[in-house]
Amino acid sequence: MTDAQFDIAIIGAGIAGASTAWALLEADPRLRIALIEMEDRPGYHTTGRSAAFWVESYGGPRIVPLSRASRDFFGAPPAGFGALLSLRPGLTIEGPDDPGGLERMAAEFDEGDVDYRWLDAAEMAGLSAWPMLRPQWRQRGLLEPDCHDIDVSGLHQGFLRGCGAARPTLICNAQVQRLERRAGGWQITTRAGVIAAPIVVNAAGAWADPVAELAGAQPRGVQPLRRSMAVLRIDPPPPPDLMVVMDAAGQFYFKPDGGRLWLSPHDETPDVPHDVRPDDLDIAVVIDRFERATTVTVQRLETSWAGLRSFAPDRAPIYGFDGAVDGLFWCAGQGGFGIQTAPAAGRLCAALILGTEPPVDPAPYAATRPLPRAV
Repeated sequence: MTDAQFDIAIIGAGIAGASTAWALLEADPRLRIALIEMEDRPGYHTTGRSAAFWVESYGGPRIVPLSRASRDFFGAPPAGFGALLSLRPGLTIEGPDDPGGLERMAAEFDEGDVDYRWLDAAEMAGLSAWPMLRPQWRQRGLLEPDCHDIDVSGLHQGFLRGCGAARPTLICNAQVQRLERRAGGWQITTRAGVIAAPIVVNAAGAWADPVAELAGAQPRGVQPLRRSMAVLRIDPPPPPDLMVVMDAAGQFYFKPDGGRLWLSPHDETPDVPHDVRPDDLDIAVVIDRFERATTVTVQRLETSWAGLRSFAPDRAPIYGFDGAVDGLFWCAGQGGFGIQTAPAAGRLCAALILGTEPPVDPAPYAATRPLPRAV
């Protein structure tokens, strides 16, 4: 790549950066936007390892407005996107060691005005999950009917293709080495060359704080957390219409995929920004939890992987201009809900950058808000 001038340079081409680029071009197709990616392909560390599904309640009441504002996009995608959702209702269950777990979840649902309903034992018996659950795990549950699998690749690639004829410039193998503010703009030195732009968007995921420090900004305590996934062959195989089944205690969730079962320990292990791998003990522990909650036989572990999800100390995303460093915009801390909130989050970031009307109230996510000290 030769040295180039852009209107906006976005560091990170995962779902956060790609959705922001798309939304900027949706608002103004004339913009020249660079998507700067340190790997040889976008979405390598987190977006490409997501087993995302759209669950309105996921992330808690502060995230619900972003998820809800993204729903119409997913249900009727704009030109350039294929079908993005496949219906898969969500079922939250509780075990014998967690009495009151469902009440805790229902209180969160009520706070976020989430669509759900209680199921008693008789109603549970009519669900696809019922035969595989042990009796003590199927006495009652919370059903969220409007939950869906998300075509993560289709969503991400649609954003990367841009809006109509307007496309961002994707620059891969371009790890940022230096950020310098010069004459009202940024000079961004990367492995692929030097890029200039008046605005830099920090959408670097697990690397958000290191990128901020390169720009001379105070880090926000964005902490990468490891989340693992196991793919199991079980007997009997999971029914294809099996719901997303979640434990109210947050110790596991599972869903079917192509005749296999995807099982996660719902882990959030503090880590550092790197090419993360699953921990064998985490996988063994969640398989044991799954076997204690169900009657099926785990025949073998076929594969496993891990990704990094990153949170600010208050677990709300960070969207907005830095407040202390001119021309630096934060788009970070999306945690595990970055996929399902991407349409609204991208449009929110675009509105804040361009000074237009945002789709949701930006105050809970402001980059200048006071944040608790990271633990």
